[in-house]
Amino acid sequence: MPDDSDAADKSTLRAIARQRRRNFVASLDALTHRLAFKAVPSPLAQRIADAQVIALYMALDDEAPAQRLAPQLGVLGKQVALPRVLDRLGSMDFLLWRPEDQLFPGLFGTSHPEPSGGAVAPDVIIAPLLGFDRQMNRLGQGGGYYDRTFARHPDALRVGLAWSAQELDDVPADPWDLPLDMILTETAVIEAACPR
Repeated sequence: MPDDSDAADKSTLRAIARQRRRNFVASLDALTHRLAFKAVPSPLAQRIADAQVIALYMALDDEAPAQRLAPQLGVLGKQVALPRVLDRLGSMDFLLWRPEDQLFPGLFGTSHPEPSGGAVAPDVIIAPLLGFDRQMNRLGQGGGYYDRTFARHPDALRVGLAWSAQELDDVPADPWDLPLDMILTETAVIEAACPR
């Protein structure tokens, strides 16, 4: 059972991380922002060589823009999927998407592809985050969507995408929090000390 101080710590960290991210993105010049996250770095390309389906997300507000990786993933022969939020209880699935496909509005300001083809199981999940640390802990929005998704897809490579300013000294981890395998920022690729 989580203790209330841990919840308060995470809540405080979320507020700090949101403000740091907002300030950082506001300080970027337009060209730097436009070029960020357009290339699949070679350490990630090596880790996903055998993967078929890569789950991205459509960035909201000042999140690191994962959708910018889609064209290069296509060149690498990968299928791209986007999450679809199913309810307010932390459930989501993934639907195949191409950059030219229309998106439809979802819960919490999200958007997703047409669900006509049905849900797919991703081999790689690239997730948004508010903060991260060098122990590969991820601080999310607090809804548990990605925590539940990581648990449902335990063999999927877990990759966090963030601006470098989102790094924190220490992110408190609950027992159900699964660490990331890799974190990509606009300046670095951070890999887990013991890859799984």
